[in-house]
Amino acid sequence: MFDLFRSRKKSVKYLLSAIMLLVALSMVITLVPGFGSGMGSNEQVLAKIGGTELTVREAQINLQSAIREGRIPNEIVEHYVPLYVKKMIADRALAYQAEKMGLRVTEEEVAKAIRTLLPQLFDANGKFVGRDSYAAFLAQLNLTIPEFEENLRKQMLVTKLQDLVLEGTVVTDEEVEREFKRTQEKIKLDYILIAQSKYKASVKVTPEEVKEYFAKTRESYQIPEKRSFRVLALDEATVSANLTVSDDDLRRAYEADKDRFRTPERVKVRHILLKTSEKPKEEVAKIRARAEELLKQIRAGADFAELAKKNSEDTASAVNGGAMDWITRGQTVPNFEKTAFSLKPKEISDVIETEYGFHIVQLLEKEDAKLRSFEEVKGELAQEAKRQIVFDRLQTTAEQARDALAKTPNQPDAVAQKFGMKLASVEKAAQNDPIPEVGVSRELTDAIFTAQKGEVTPIVQAPGNKLVFAVVTDIHPQRQAELAEVEQQVRDRLATEKAQQMVQQKTNEAAEKLKTANGDLQKLARELGLEVKTTPEFTRDGVAEGLAPASSVSEAFSKQVGEVFGPISVIPEGNAIIRVAAKIPADMTQLAAQREQIRNKLKSEKARERQELLEDSIVTQLTNDREIKVNQSVLTRLVNAYRRS
Repeated sequence: MFDLFRSRKKSVKYLLSAIMLLVALSMVITLVPGFGSGMGSNEQVLAKIGGTELTVREAQINLQSAIREGRIPNEIVEHYVPLYVKKMIADRALAYQAEKMGLRVTEEEVAKAIRTLLPQLFDANGKFVGRDSYAAFLAQLNLTIPEFEENLRKQMLVTKLQDLVLEGTVVTDEEVEREFKRTQEKIKLDYILIAQSKYKASVKVTPEEVKEYFAKTRESYQIPEKRSFRVLALDEATVSANLTVSDDDLRRAYEADKDRFRTPERVKVRHILLKTSEKPKEEVAKIRARAEELLKQIRAGADFAELAKKNSEDTASAVNGGAMDWITRGQTVPNFEKTAFSLKPKEISDVIETEYGFHIVQLLEKEDAKLRSFEEVKGELAQEAKRQIVFDRLQTTAEQARDALAKTPNQPDAVAQKFGMKLASVEKAAQNDPIPEVGVSRELTDAIFTAQKGEVTPIVQAPGNKLVFAVVTDIHPQRQAELAEVEQQVRDRLATEKAQQMVQQKTNEAAEKLKTANGDLQKLARELGLEVKTTPEFTRDGVAEGLAPASSVSEAFSKQVGEVFGPISVIPEGNAIIRVAAKIPADMTQLAAQREQIRNKLKSEKARERQELLEDSIVTQLTNDREIKVNQSVLTRLVNAYRRS
């Protein structure tokens, strides 16, 4: 929401990765099950890079921030964890290599970066508010001053190394023009489609043919192994049903962590922005005049929201009539912040100028800094306390129940009743079948299908805050299928093969006739009993509508108008004969408007390639030199902690 107003100073570029660590991190550690004070310091180390360590805590902070912001899909987070850790190791490796090359980040550079990133730590005269306030601010984010500043330093080192490597990335005018022509050129195709769907409906398959085909291909029809088992599930609701936490305990928790419930001064505003950034200087006066005219209309009674929708160039807020979310100090550029916090509710500012352009600001609401009272947060504290108690009891109860079932695997009913667990019976389930009380769980399914009869699986987390395990009651081995069990499957497969043969026969016929058709696609279509269709115009990145993605017919872009080619496979069940009906060159009058966009795109692609090569080469070399060492067991525990519950 606030990206438009953040400072563009070069130092901010150094901090883009670091800033992600500062977003609402106060509960990170408690949100990740399986890690806590019980682990020794050595177990907390994920990897060593040179003389530095990457800890579990650092990875948790980074990962939880990414999950919260939606950069990692929560439902498959466990698959992203190794990739994220790999990226963090690579960043450390780049910083380490930068230091080896003699690159340095001075204390002055770090201080300047902090001033830019955390302006709330400096008063109106630019004076530092003090180390205690600095430490208190970072403590709310589970960071210490040394941790924060070391992270900044590493990110700045990485950026310096990347900038050094990427210097001199040049995109010529010829490359820009060539890319414009390539992406903007369009073609239109005439085509004859020989599709399986045209013939499959007419295919006849007799019972005798089905039997004969099954006899020839019988070995390919197998009934997979199936298993019968009983599932025991313990859910959070059952454990927490009669759980209470005393007010005294809640008040102690409140007093021990009071700072967590402080909210800073904040305001809600709406605004209109007319941009001046990246526009010629000679246009600035006209833009200001336009802003003054809009202000005049507002003061005369015009609807601020409607004017914002029609005129504001902050597209994110314009759709909401210029309204923004709550903002606190330090989230916007200085002049915007100064104005927003100086207005009275409903008051409208004069036209103000920032790095981005001219703004008209109206204050909608304002809240002073405050400490939420115990009564306000009592319910929240109770939920947190219950959650922790329930989690402990869930683990303990599930482990006790599993141990009991392991001793008496033929008595799942009695175990379920004793420990208050839900029980479900499953008969002859295949590996891809959903499991009662669980749904689809690859972890539990794998455990069930590797266990012996009478064996109890490990405990698995399931959706709905459940812990589940199963006991295998019977194993039904894979076997040869009987025709009655797969008859429809055999019939469909045989019909498809017959249709494919018809398509191939017609394709061969078309290929022969094409030699004497002299490009007359209409005549060829009549002889084949098919019809000629024509696509709309499309680019290389588009779709040949009705036929295939442009990438499947890319050959057409190198052909001349009227040239016929094929047959080619364009869809899984069909082939096509194609004629280039028209070629529409790129409209070169549009090049000027897109030149910089294309140049930046090509430059980004070159830079990304160089950066990936840089990162890969450094990590590979440091790994070969044994200066990067990954603790695989700790990484496995971290991945398991994020397994979907």
